[in-house]
Amino acid sequence: MTILVTGGAGFIGSNFVLDWLRQSDEPVVNLDALTYAGNPENLASLDGDARHIFVKGDICDRALVDTLLSAHKPRAIVHFAAESHVDRSIHGPGAFIKTNVDGTFTLLEAARAYWGALEGDAKAAFRFHHVSTDEVYGSLTPADPPFAETNPYEPNSPYSASKAASDHLVRAWHHTYGLPVVTTNCSNNYGPYHFPEKLIPLMIVNALAGKPLPVYGDGQQIRDWLFVTDHCSGIRAVLAGGKLGETYNIGGWNEKANIDIVKTVCALLDELKPSAEGPYSRLITYVKDRPGHDRRYAIDARKIERELGWRPAETFETGIRKTVQWYLDHPEWVARVQSGAYKDWVSKQYNG
Repeated sequence: MTILVTGGAGFIGSNFVLDWLRQSDEPVVNLDALTYAGNPENLASLDGDARHIFVKGDICDRALVDTLLSAHKPRAIVHFAAESHVDRSIHGPGAFIKTNVDGTFTLLEAARAYWGALEGDAKAAFRFHHVSTDEVYGSLTPADPPFAETNPYEPNSPYSASKAASDHLVRAWHHTYGLPVVTTNCSNNYGPYHFPEKLIPLMIVNALAGKPLPVYGDGQQIRDWLFVTDHCSGIRAVLAGGKLGETYNIGGWNEKANIDIVKTVCALLDELKPSAEGPYSRLITYVKDRPGHDRRYAIDARKIERELGWRPAETFETGIRKTVQWYLDHPEWVARVQSGAYKDWVSKQYNG
């Protein structure tokens, strides 16, 4: 028994691989192209572990995917691989179409051919688990109920549009070809190994460096925050018991405004690593809002709880403390991921 994980060196993917192998001896074949956010250092604790088979490669490479499926005969594909940063999608949407749309199409076709050749119990047990985002649903007003699985798709950025397209492909391959799929749409993840372009790790690393903490617009954009290991447990629950062709929203039940997140991070740093210069909140700097910035996301995660008994184990208060402490405990990891290219990106995105 083996599973194939795509994008397993990225933030959520690497946490999933580590979590999976903490709880199971079932091997993982980990396919990742190691683009800027894919970091093999995230998986350093698995060096020499025969249960982890890492393959550097692109999900758009059909011949490679076919070879891996034939050689390892996985019982499931868990598909994380994606370009995932809204800001980057605004500057360069082409990469998002290639990976998120073309890559998902390539995987679906390879999985369909592989699954079609299986027989008996192996064919019945096979699953294609597609990991997606709540951003496909668009934006909510303050009075709107949270996103349910039945919400219409209204993506507003090149990133969310590319993920919406991939969701539709997965659905179509199930209804047209019978491919046994499940889809999960998660809220904003946070936790260890998060590349510091996203809000929480960016605030932590900038604060520790004494740099400005850039907050878009008025900072009142609201997101539902999900600790990454809770997301991993939700994926395992859906992979094990989700109904074929169904979508499950995985959320943290933690709606927070961005400015409140930033102030919470500052307060924790004031407690855990105080600065001689004064409170970290002094570094908060409001910057021009990004184009098409969605105002509010919120996840209604009652379906996964009702059908599969899943709820997040972490509150935001416990999860954010663990996250800040992880970054304080791993300064070498932070230093190594902040390359020249990363610095150029931050300068381009937030200066002015």
